[in-house]
Amino acid sequence: MKNKTYNKKKMLIVFLCAAAMIFGLIGRLVYLMIFDAEYYQNLAESLHEREREIKAARGEIVDRNGVVLATNRTVCTISVIHSQVEDPETVIRVLSGELEMDEAEVRKKVEKVSSMEKIKTNVDKETGDRIRDYDMAGVKVDEDYKRYYPYDDLASKVLGFTGGDNQGIIGLEVKYEEYLKGTNGTILTVTDARGIELEGVAEDRIEPVAGETLQISLDYNIQEYCEQAALKVLEEKQADSVSILLMNPQNGEIYAMVNVPEFNLNEPFELNTGTDSETLSDEELQDELNRMWRNGCINDTYEPGSTFKIVTAAACLEEGVVSLDDTFVCPGYRIVEDRKIRCHKVGGHGTETFVEGIQNSCNPVFMDIGLRLGGDRFYDYFEQFGLLKLTGVDLPGEAGTIMHKREDIGTVELATMTFGQSFQITPIQLATTASSIVNGGRRITPHLGMAVLDDEGQVIEEFEYEAEPGIVSEETSETMQVLLEGVVSKGSGKNAYIEGYSIGGKTATSQTLPRSANKYISSFLGFAPADDPQIIGMVVIHNPQGVYYGGTIAAPVLRSIYDNVLPYLGIEKS
Repeated sequence: MKNKTYNKKKMLIVFLCAAAMIFGLIGRLVYLMIFDAEYYQNLAESLHEREREIKAARGEIVDRNGVVLATNRTVCTISVIHSQVEDPETVIRVLSGELEMDEAEVRKKVEKVSSMEKIKTNVDKETGDRIRDYDMAGVKVDEDYKRYYPYDDLASKVLGFTGGDNQGIIGLEVKYEEYLKGTNGTILTVTDARGIELEGVAEDRIEPVAGETLQISLDYNIQEYCEQAALKVLEEKQADSVSILLMNPQNGEIYAMVNVPEFNLNEPFELNTGTDSETLSDEELQDELNRMWRNGCINDTYEPGSTFKIVTAAACLEEGVVSLDDTFVCPGYRIVEDRKIRCHKVGGHGTETFVEGIQNSCNPVFMDIGLRLGGDRFYDYFEQFGLLKLTGVDLPGEAGTIMHKREDIGTVELATMTFGQSFQITPIQLATTASSIVNGGRRITPHLGMAVLDDEGQVIEEFEYEAEPGIVSEETSETMQVLLEGVVSKGSGKNAYIEGYSIGGKTATSQTLPRSANKYISSFLGFAPADDPQIIGMVVIHNPQGVYYGGTIAAPVLRSIYDNVLPYLGIEKS
């Protein structure tokens, strides 16, 4: 009797467990069918839907006059869907021939079991159309866009370029990515359980939205003038590189930014040095490409030399430690502590006024007035003029000023700083600071972006930039205009003189580090008209061979540019 009771209990326990499991499964099934039905319905649909992306056309970049500098070309992406391929040998043979690819590489992709395998992107449209005409099952030809630059290397380090995914990598292309990129679309097709598209079922298509057009302040014609002038001096002087910058000192609009040698934007990964990339390691190749892409006007610092005397003179005039009638004696050097610091004229300039000292670019004169100002106040003016912060130019990778700490500025450091040595700045920083000094005392923001346009050319958004007043007084600004006009009409910058135009400017010749390398940087900064500056330009020549004085080789370059550009801008002779 005991055994029967025990067996009944065991059977009851098994029955209850089985019932619990059955009721649990029923409850789970009810939950899945009623409460979680939408999720699994979407999951089932996704198994039978195949999505292909349609890339959006990237927005164009146009110059201030509407000249297209960056646009798009229609290209194709060739893909295969493994489950739909009916004749793989034909597909492999046709694609390897039309795409000029190795047959083994194509076979590997065609035979790979995947929902969709890309064979090749950025295929020209003519080739894509031919492949489409073969009407091969399982082969998809989707139209796509590839960035195209009509002028190849024009302003290459300013415009930048895009990668395989059509996203900006350097320059304006990456800075204004959010405006240019657009929104991609999709094509949605339905397949059966084997992954074969169902005929008679319409495709769902979400159309892409093209990017917006970016209008920049660059002027195609002025950029061309500057590039031609830069290439000419690069070849004649066998220099390492030449940078030229032209902008409006009143509002900061950049008309031209040249850094030769430039590179081909349509082939941005091909070295412009003639070096065989096959001989380089991946790391070496990337280093070479990074150097090729660098924008010297904003990415690289240098000792400005005597062009910086513009800043020293303005600070000392503003502080009142020098007047135009002050007289100095230049024996060809100054003894500062234990250092003998020379003037560029070994025999000295003799007795000269402050005005003549600027015209002669006399180092002892500037050492004298700098020492009157003192290291602490000199540093204050560095801050006041904005030299210790970035200019805010709308290009990535701007370098900052390399400067002594305030407490480290001794007498020797101060003396050398007055004529632009022992610290480093970028060309864009010097041009911006000089603009602030001669435009009435407003620190402007240099920039390229002007506006965003829709596909009909109407302005959607206009960019605004800060201008900081009170950098120097209007009186100091007007005095500097007169002094710098004298440098061109009577002094070291006479090779920039153009009859009928009043041009102000300053020459410079500085030595790179280490000094023992005997490499020089020749430069000239000039603006016109001197009494109402509408354009300011800088020419920087790195390591010229032979004669290397800025007044001799850099000033004539800007003169040749202004010969064309001043009439082009409607600035008339007086």
